[in-house]
Amino acid sequence: MEELPLIAYTVAGKDGSTRQPPLRIVPAPAQRDWIAATDEGFARRCLPLVVANQSEWWILNNRPFTAQWLGNRGTSSLKVDYEDGREPDGPAFSNFGHGILTFEIPFLFRTPPGWNLLVHGPTNLPKDGATALSGLIETDWFGSFFTMNWQLTRPHLKVHFAAGEPICALLPQRRGEPSRFRPELRPLTGSPAQPEYDAFTESRDRFAEERLVPGTPAFAQKWQRHYLRGTDQEGNRFAEHQRRIKLHPFSESAD
Repeated sequence: MEELPLIAYTVAGKDGSTRQPPLRIVPAPAQRDWIAATDEGFARRCLPLVVANQSEWWILNNRPFTAQWLGNRGTSSLKVDYEDGREPDGPAFSNFGHGILTFEIPFLFRTPPGWNLLVHGPTNLPKDGATALSGLIETDWFGSFFTMNWQLTRPHLKVHFAAGEPICALLPQRRGEPSRFRPELRPLTGSPAQPEYDAFTESRDRFAEERLVPGTPAFAQKWQRHYLRGTDQEGNRFAEHQRRIKLHPFSESAD
């Protein structure tokens, strides 16, 4: 498979220095604390969930702080309190008002021609009191850094952002690709997809009944693994099935 470049140029401050400590960019991990905390780790069995977790890079917060929205529209209604005792010049501030917290991302990203960068919140990582806003940037030509924005959802609630916490996720996207699709609604009955769906439904219902009966294979197995294994009901394997995505980390270069 052809490798494609994804470059993050570090943007220096007016004095020529970079932000200290810098914002780190890392491949997103498969694990989530809330997934591990589910009964018997049940959510780990959902392969689409786990694979989606690994399908992006994260930009990590560099300084712990608490943000609080006082409920008004102005920029002064959002308070940012850094907890490390240093000067309050951090990456987060109020830019739009209306309780929107803005992070200045000190990188100029470059993607190959025809590729955008989808910028959004970390996948499957909900945060109480704040929701991440998304942006799509044409990073193959645009010559500036961008910002990442979070909407604080409850006035007067103090929302904590820890050092090392992901504040932004990056996902390259080929420009115009979604608009190539022509969506259609069709009835399942009589379609080529119906036999496979009916076989799956029958198997699922039978398994749900048998898994409650001690001594049955379903009781011992606890859950079906067709999608995890990349096989259909007949055991046919899909050759391109993915159980894990391993993104390359950002390497440092002097160029």
